[in-house]
Amino acid sequence: MKTVLKTFAAALLLGVAAMGGVAKAEQVKIGVAAEPYPPFTSPDASGKWVGWEIDFIDAVCAEEKLDCVITPVAWDGIIPALTTKKIDLIVSSMSITAEREKTIDFSDKYYNTPTAIIGPKDQKFGATPDDLKGKVIGVQVSTVHAVYAKKHFTGAQEIKEYQTQDEANNDLAAGRLDAVQADSIALGEFLKSDQGKACCDLKGMVAPDDEVLGPGVGAGVRKEDTALKEKINAGIKAIRSNGKYDEISKKYFDFDIYGGAPQSN
Repeated sequence: MKTVLKTFAAALLLGVAAMGGVAKAEQVKIGVAAEPYPPFTSPDASGKWVGWEIDFIDAVCAEEKLDCVITPVAWDGIIPALTTKKIDLIVSSMSITAEREKTIDFSDKYYNTPTAIIGPKDQKFGATPDDLKGKVIGVQVSTVHAVYAKKHFTGAQEIKEYQTQDEANNDLAAGRLDAVQADSIALGEFLKSDQGKACCDLKGMVAPDDEVLGPGVGAGVRKEDTALKEKINAGIKAIRSNGKYDEISKKYFDFDIYGGAPQSN
């Protein structure tokens, strides 16, 4: 009987040891703006978050064996949510800028697209400061577009800030704005919609300003989380090298989103 008990105890200890040896994936709360931002991030009919950025970070997390959980947060509170540890990473089309780097750090760039101006179809104008003199321009609050418009479009009648991009687009369609500035891909999605097709068209791309618009989009991370930043950078490099990045991108775009021109939120 003693031999049986010893054998059972030894087997139990081995089982516990084996379970302890299984590495549990590190959980990372991925902060995304709690609003539809197609084709990057949007909730589907079931409430699941989908889009290019979701597929992208899923691939990075799989590569680095991270247990990533999508966590929607109001856009204008997303940096405070990161610094107070409500989330661990921002993956929400956030441009890398010197101003933001005073508070948080960023991963390497993972995409970069131009900044555009759209307006009513029946009005002919471009995207220069002279073109936008006297106009009411809509931008999303706490974005590089708001900063850019205030810096460059000083002759505008008004720069109106909105909590979400959808609100700005809706006011443009309703005739309450003369123009909207935002990411060219996000505005392109709006122009493809029934509402966008009916009201508006592309007026042009704004002139570069690297100081305001930054070198591209990165994942926001707390300054002290250097190990997580290194993992995200390694994951980005891996999926860029093994073809997964291009495979994901081809589902959404017919051009190279990695790009080289400044943009985003």
